[in-house]
Amino acid sequence: MLVSAGAALRVAGDEANAWPSENPAGCPFTPSAQLGGIRFTGRHREYTNADTWFPTWAPDGNLYSPWTDGYVVDGAQGYQPFDQALPGYPCNSLDYRGRKAATAQARIEGDDPLALRIVNLKPRVEASPQPYGGRYPCGSLTHRGIWYYGAYCLTNDGRCGDVGWTEMGPLVGFRISRDYGRSWEETTHTPLRPLFGEDPKLAPVKIGSPHFVDFGRDMDHSPDGRAYLVAHGGRRTRDCNNWIQGDAIYLLRVMLSPASINDAKAWEFFAGHDREGHPVWSGDFDKIEPLAQWKGHLGCATMTYHPGLGRYLICVTRGVRQGHFDTMILESAAMTGPWRLVHYLRNFGPEAYFVNVPSKFISATGRSFWLCYSANWSNKASDGTPFGSRYALCLHEAELVER
Repeated sequence: MLVSAGAALRVAGDEANAWPSENPAGCPFTPSAQLGGIRFTGRHREYTNADTWFPTWAPDGNLYSPWTDGYVVDGAQGYQPFDQALPGYPCNSLDYRGRKAATAQARIEGDDPLALRIVNLKPRVEASPQPYGGRYPCGSLTHRGIWYYGAYCLTNDGRCGDVGWTEMGPLVGFRISRDYGRSWEETTHTPLRPLFGEDPKLAPVKIGSPHFVDFGRDMDHSPDGRAYLVAHGGRRTRDCNNWIQGDAIYLLRVMLSPASINDAKAWEFFAGHDREGHPVWSGDFDKIEPLAQWKGHLGCATMTYHPGLGRYLICVTRGVRQGHFDTMILESAAMTGPWRLVHYLRNFGPEAYFVNVPSKFISATGRSFWLCYSANWSNKASDGTPFGSRYALCLHEAELVER
């Protein structure tokens, strides 16, 4: 099912595939007892010239994903160097070149990650980010033929280096589509009246850039029929808390429906563990507790259930500085932990972000999977490391190494 450590070294051959795990001092996550890391196979493919790809596996067999800040050229299924003139169909998450802030969406057809077809679903959906600077896609999920699509806001406060958009704004809410993206019903929430009432001027945002846990096709592997969101944020006012930096990860859940998705009272929040170690859930947002925390080292988080392992994988990306982002992969038998370290990929991309594991591309044996991400927004002409890490929809195949 998995690759043995010795076999991985023999097969990998070059250092690019056998990416070392460089675990920083003070890591609070103990090494996984089952998984000894990952290795890249060298197989990869890139599509489009845009970012913010979070595929969700729909009942019709296709993947559906948000995208923004770039363009999709109809009929061009391979990667082409980024064109600053933005040909094709462009979309931008803030007002730009006469276009209003908007988010877009696409259907991803095919079963082979090396031969997918990206179908842009027009039109882009305009929605004001005010009083913030930008409005970005986040949690995206298709379930029982309905597509739920979230958006959050970002701005700048002048702190936390040069990672771009240095302050996290709130999750606004979710729009829904009953026809796989051909038409949308917008949320009644606004940036000033967001779903969970968060305001970075009053307290650090906790439900930052949230993403639905990937339970497989049509949420087949949800343990209780609920949808779960994983998010990153902060607890201390002056800590870095933005699109790619945060000190804590949070978890929340809802029994999903068009009525419940935008009703804060329908949600429950992970509130820690009781004395016997059982997870506690609360409908009181003020009782929310971190799923994991590590000051100065966490950031954007995504979670996928791996049916072959019977375990959950979290990909966490931290922006260290412009041109240098770190990604780590954690695993656990339960969404509520404890979480253990599988691999720490220092300088991955070297500026890879929004890293996730689409459940559709986990192999039947469980041995291999594909990392999905975008990379190198500060240098869109870069070929990246590993090669093919570009400002695009990037897919790189990796294999799990057993300990």
